[in-house]
Amino acid sequence: MNETEIGRAFAASVAAFPPGETLILSHDDADGLSSGAILARALRRSGRTVRSRLVGRGENAWSEAMRQELEQDAPASLIVSDLGLRAQVLCAGTPTVVIDHHVTDLGCGTVAEAVLGLTGYGMADVPTSSLLALWCARGLADAGMIDAADDLLWLAAIGLIGDLGDGGSVFPEFQAAKKAYGITALRKAVSLLNAPRRSANGDGGPALALLEKADGPKAVLSGAHAETESLLAAKREVAEAMEAARKLPPVVGAELAVIRLHSACQIHPLVAQSWRGRLKDRIVMAANTGFRPGWVHFAARTQMDIDLVAFFRAHAPEGADEHYGNGHKQASGGALPIPVWNRFIRDLGFGPALIVNDMKAAA
Repeated sequence: MNETEIGRAFAASVAAFPPGETLILSHDDADGLSSGAILARALRRSGRTVRSRLVGRGENAWSEAMRQELEQDAPASLIVSDLGLRAQVLCAGTPTVVIDHHVTDLGCGTVAEAVLGLTGYGMADVPTSSLLALWCARGLADAGMIDAADDLLWLAAIGLIGDLGDGGSVFPEFQAAKKAYGITALRKAVSLLNAPRRSANGDGGPALALLEKADGPKAVLSGAHAETESLLAAKREVAEAMEAARKLPPVVGAELAVIRLHSACQIHPLVAQSWRGRLKDRIVMAANTGFRPGWVHFAARTQMDIDLVAFFRAHAPEGADEHYGNGHKQASGGALPIPVWNRFIRDLGFGPALIVNDMKAAA
């Protein structure tokens, strides 16, 4: 499907939703937050009752726990954004639209009973979930279900910058938002919006609440809304954690370089990214033993022409579940229980420096 076809398919699905509440599940990073905000704002304009729910730390939209929660909650309809796409029913009997751009073997169309999948993966330039959400909102406007969606453009730019950085410039929406809102304000807003999920409490709720009512990136930054102060506090906390992590050396192997850290903050993706340019001939992986008790959370980045999702699939240890090996070709990672992590890292050729002996993952 192209942009117009995605918009039409989404509008047709929404038009067929039964009366009642639509639940929107979205990821808690900048792309997930902005896609969720676009969808919530657009659907409310169409007259639907909407409730948003972030999928955050230690959660997975495709887990048995989430399936049970959704069936108990029993929304009239369901939209899932930036959380992957699988040929799976999330909530039996509930009309569902899944919007995503991560690596998948599926294409656009019906992927399971009553589940419409709208994916950007496989397009020449892969759009983020937030850009797909904007195309969906435009589809509602083209169908006459809402008056307009143009004012949601800046939210799509937040997601583009958050996931792709300057790589998002290949999309005309990026260029239009840059001209209308200023690239500096957009980048600062992305940094601020990502901070809550990376803080120790991991609560992205204030960031989503801010995006559901702000009229642009400058409003996010201005302090006019109370949520901005909580985001600033989270950003300060994460900056302090990163300052300590920068002093940690990597353990270098044949294929991988691994930085072991212990932080309650979700800084392992930032640490991996910070080493990516210095270790250009390795997959760089940051492993965090302090993020969640009993688990090792890890993030991998690389500048090499290697598909990290495929790499993790090839090295999947026994005991890995839906929390393992998701993401993008050059940005993947996951989480493993400590015993599974120890087998995994040994199989990759590493020794005692990366083995976690304390089941509580003490530093």
